[in-house]
Amino acid sequence: MQGVHVSTHPLVAHHVAALRDPGTRPPEFRRLVRQLAALLAHEATAGLPTREVAVTTPLATTTGRQLADRIAIVPILRAGLGMADALLDLLPDAEVWHVGLARDETTLEPHEYYNRLPARCSATVAIVADPMLATGGSAVRTCEILRAAGIDRIVYLALIAAPEGVERLHVGMPDVAIHVAALDAGLNAVGFIMPGLGDAGDRQFGTLPDHA
Repeated sequence: MQGVHVSTHPLVAHHVAALRDPGTRPPEFRRLVRQLAALLAHEATAGLPTREVAVTTPLATTTGRQLADRIAIVPILRAGLGMADALLDLLPDAEVWHVGLARDETTLEPHEYYNRLPARCSATVAIVADPMLATGGSAVRTCEILRAAGIDRIVYLALIAAPEGVERLHVGMPDVAIHVAALDAGLNAVGFIMPGLGDAGDRQFGTLPDHA
């Protein structure tokens, strides 16, 4: 599908299968989310520019490469929190900006309830993290918030995506790079990804209804 990079890594496929299993309990679910986020981040950051630097080893002076960008990690609350630590492990100098968006279950449109971007955004690239790219409303709104803050380069990471969400994000933000672990069949009548994995936030944080 145009505008999306679907991982073909065998470890990604292996972890996605476990993530979908309703028998996977929250501790293991969180571990899988973190591992998948790290694997996706390795792929999504492969094209980041670097600059040459001098490095003094115990034996000699040589040259090395460092990232040229200032990076911001932007987890979409609340489900995106499970991906943030994995990204920070790889990018410990990154800033972390939080955006809170809740989906109206009637209109399926996002409602912004929290925005913790700094008053002056100095990052040159933002990596947005959200496990589920469903309708695409929250994805587009988050990118709009980042663009309004002056961030031109955005990378979007999702674990599971629906074609409808990918299409909406690609049309609304055609220059945003989209990286996902799996591209599913589509959305059901209430906007959940099918076959999906259920509610990623509830499954991470143990807040599923008693009957689930």
